[in-house]
Amino acid sequence: MSRGAKPPGPPEEGCVAALNHDGEGVLKGTKTAFVPGALPGERIVFQRVRRHRQHDEGVLVDVLERSPSRVDPKCAHFGFCGGCALQHLDPAAQLAAKQSELAESLSRIGRVEPARWLEPLAGPVWNYRRRARLGAKWVPKRGRVLVGFRERQKPYVAALESCEVLAAPLDALITPLSELLTGLEARVSIPQIEAAVGDEGVLLVFRNLVELSESDRVALLDFGRTHRVRICLQPGGLDSMISLDGSPLTLEYRLPEEKLRFEFRPTDFVQVNGEMNRALVQRAIELLDLQSEHRVLDLFCGLGNFTLPIARRVREVVGIEGEAGLVARARRNAELNELTHASFHVANLAEPEGGSAALVGRFDRILLDPPRAGAIEVLPRLVKLGATRMVYVSCHPGTLARDVGVLCSEHGYRLSAAGVVDMFPHTTHVESIAVLEVDR
Repeated sequence: MSRGAKPPGPPEEGCVAALNHDGEGVLKGTKTAFVPGALPGERIVFQRVRRHRQHDEGVLVDVLERSPSRVDPKCAHFGFCGGCALQHLDPAAQLAAKQSELAESLSRIGRVEPARWLEPLAGPVWNYRRRARLGAKWVPKRGRVLVGFRERQKPYVAALESCEVLAAPLDALITPLSELLTGLEARVSIPQIEAAVGDEGVLLVFRNLVELSESDRVALLDFGRTHRVRICLQPGGLDSMISLDGSPLTLEYRLPEEKLRFEFRPTDFVQVNGEMNRALVQRAIELLDLQSEHRVLDLFCGLGNFTLPIARRVREVVGIEGEAGLVARARRNAELNELTHASFHVANLAEPEGGSAALVGRFDRILLDPPRAGAIEVLPRLVKLGATRMVYVSCHPGTLARDVGVLCSEHGYRLSAAGVVDMFPHTTHVESIAVLEVDR
């Protein structure tokens, strides 16, 4: 037991009232307890292991009365690896819980309710993740390099043999990567691997903190040939990425419904779930209700994932993104697809005047897909652009609710529809989409 740590409390019985935002069971009483692995409606035995001012952390000892939504986790590492939090909950119940979280956030934070709930978008729940940042750690006691995600609520790399949510080509590489790194001279100096699957193959980026020896470079190249993956090194920042085998630094994914293709780097932001990304793009296009004469604004546009499908349908679309590398990729993707009426601009939209040069004239529609922090800083400028409809794609229900609340209470918009997208099955991540309208 570590210095200052207290022994676990005595076993207690309790009924689980809800799940918190981390997927832990919430037990009310004299003092609230959060218990990983417990589900709403269950009567459980647990022990308190860490105490805080407002709540305690607990461990599950036994389930006396099971939830009908409880299922056996597919992954042998579930509960230990921090990559997933909800494999013990039926996927349909996971989706319902995420819709409930969105509804609760909109009501409590935004004080709004959508006029219509959209049917949740769902797809495959296993082997869906096409991009991941994998930790790598040499552990002398084990005599090998561990490769995988972090342990649950701990900074250590989990000892994985496989991963049920990674795309099959990445899942198959977990053990071979561990064996590869264990044999390198630089085994202690490669802390992470960016792994990505494109429509045409796999690319791995090894973050090397030291210059690699010739023998290590040969070993990496041999690994690439054996497993048919492309190998890159990243000795410094994102701009330092180099191809070890002479292959391009980019992969490609397609939106077949739109007859579009996109180049991206493994370090770029792309939606990790390819099938759900296609469904999300189609829903966003449908909800925007585009007309050929429209002028459209796409904020936080990334490499053009929404911008280019919009460009297929309207006279002009303007994309704004804060990361210069992504804007370069967006412009390249517009060229690849021979779309000339999509323009892209680099701007920090969190700054008071960020993007002002592009935010001119009237726009008929606006699409937003901000990071977790939301788009609160840019909202006062957006409402002056004349758009009668906005579609807001969000990866955080709390900031979505805050921003929607501001648009509705201060600027006359109404929330006409909202719903969730199951972008990250078995995790607590909530991807959602909302439609706001105003009369002009």
